[in-house]
Order: sequence, then structure tokens, then C-alpha cells
Amino acid sequence: MRRRDFLVSTAMFATATRHALAQQSSAKIKRVAMVNPATKPADMRIGGDPIYTAVFQEMKRLGYVEGRNLIVDRYSAEGRFDRLSEIAQDVVATQPDVIMSGSTRMTLALQSETRTIPVVAWMTDPVADGVASSLARPGGNVTGVSVDAGVEMGTKPIQLLLEAVGNLSNVRLLATPATWENAVTKTMREAAAKMNISFRLQPLQIPIDEAEYRRAFDAMQRDHVDGVVISNEPEQYINGRLLGRLAQEYRVPAFCWYSSSVEAGALMSYSVDLKAEAPRVAAQIVEILNGGKPAEMPFFQETHWDLVINLKAAKELGLKVPAELVAQADSVIE
Repeated sequence: MRRRDFLVSTAMFATATRHALAQQSSAKIKRVAMVNPATKPADMRIGGDPIYTAVFQEMKRLGYVEGRNLIVDRYSAEGRFDRLSEIAQDVVATQPDVIMSGSTRMTLALQSETRTIPVVAWMTDPVADGVASSLARPGGNVTGVSVDAGVEMGTKPIQLLLEAVGNLSNVRLLATPATWENAVTKTMREAAAKMNISFRLQPLQIPIDEAEYRRAFDAMQRDHVDGVVISNEPEQYINGRLLGRLAQEYRVPAFCWYSSSVEAGALMSYSVDLKAEAPRVAAQIVEILNGGKPAEMPFFQETHWDLVINLKAAKELGLKVPAELVAQADSVIE
């Protein structure tokens, strides 16, 4: 072979090799879409929200690193719950390998757009919401973590708030309108009715921000409410500390599902450790990236809940929380 022919042949071989390696490398890169109704994209990474930090750390431990063998697309409604359907369409159009969803309503919006792209969801009751056939064997394209221990959880806020305050007559649920109709809230409404407590929705409208929360607290103050239950929607998690400060400022006994609100001034919370659940979500994402099928992957159902009571807040409200209730608390702020 002449030198020129050899050089051409070698160059062609090198080009073909680089192309093959590029294809091989590309085949190993996976794409994950992370979607949340409230958490901003900038916080959906290591060093941002503690939950997402824990997710990425566990995925790294299991072999997937953003920028190396993983592409991550981030989407957020940033409190605009009217955009969930639009965002779901945008996410599905990119055809990711797996979608991580941060709420029940987001998951329902995604499932209305796709029944094939795997979804790992943080949600309430996937069976009651029609997302899964059962917790043990979901049977569809969605698996994940359920933070709902059943509709009986709806009685907890009313019972605990009544025990702490001693006398309730006019209570509000601070939530988006859709939450007023879910199964847990219906149980909450029934529990309040049995206790002869007036219980109504204090609706949150878009955009959900400090101005909207202040509007809601102003309305509750005008209505002389003597207690408020703050829903467990993602918007409340993101604004947890703000809600705690507002409950303290407006002097209203508040039951919350996130302990951050109690740490900031709310009366009490009954919550799960979302950060502890993050590795489970990450493991499910990785299992799907490695070929697992969500239809066969059980939902994890949370069973441990922590009761946190802020006795300092109780004192400021002029409340004497019964010693029996304080004894039940996993954590007390004094």
C-alpha cells in the first residue's frame, strides 16, 4: 500500500472509530426530567433544596452523574398551578428516559399526556388518585413514594389542633381550591362537622407568593378564625418558613404538614422527613434508567410521622398545651 493510501485509510479508520465511540458514549447518556409545581429550577440541584441535593447525591452513589452520563432538564410552575398541563406537554415532548414529579397534581397532568414514559412521583395516595392499581404492583408508568397513610389522616389536623387550642369554632383550610375536594380533605371536613367546628376553605389563588398569603391571612383575620390548617401542597413546603412567620404575626394557631413552618413560628406540625425519602426516589429513578419497569416497582408508603409542637408560639398565643399532648411530641420547641 502506498503511503498516501495508507494515510487516507488511517484517517478514515480514526474518523469511523471516533464516530463509533461517540455513538457508544451517547447511548450511555440518560435524560431525566425533573418537574415541580413550586421549587425553582435553580434549586433543583446539588446545593439547592435539601431534598434535591439528597436525590442527586444518591444518584451519584449509584453511578449517575449530571454532565457525565446524565442530562437533567428542570421544569417548575413556580406557584402557577394553572400551568401544570402546559408544563406536562412540554416535558413529554422531549421524550426523557424518566420523569421525576414533585406532586400529585403534577403527576396527574403528566399521566394525561403519557402512559409510556416512566414517572417517579412524590404524591399522596396513588391508588385513590387512579395512578396505580396497587401500591405493591402499580401496573402503569408511575411509581414512587406515597406520603399518604390513608384518608384517616384527615382527622389528625382537627384532632391535634383542638387538643392544643382547647376550644375551636371557626377553622380554615389554607389551600388551593382543588385540595378542598380530595379524599383526605373530605375526611377532615367530616371530622370537623362531628366536633361542631365550622371548617371552610381559605382559597389560594395564583400566583402563590407572599402577597397572596398575606391576602389570605388578612381575610382570615377579618373572619375571626381561631385556627388554620395549612395544606401539604408543594407551594406550602417552599414557603414553609414564611407561613410560620405569618401565623405568628397574625396570631392564629396553625397546624402544618411541614416542620419548617413550626420552626419559624407556627403552633404545630405532623410531618414526614422528605429528605429521608429522597434516596428512595433516587434509587427508583436509577432502577428505571437501568431497565426497570415502573409497573412492577412497588410504591413506597411512608409510615413514620413526627409531631412537632412550638411551646414558645403557644405561649405567645396565650395557649396552655396539655401535658399529655406535649408528651406525645417527637420534638418540642421552647
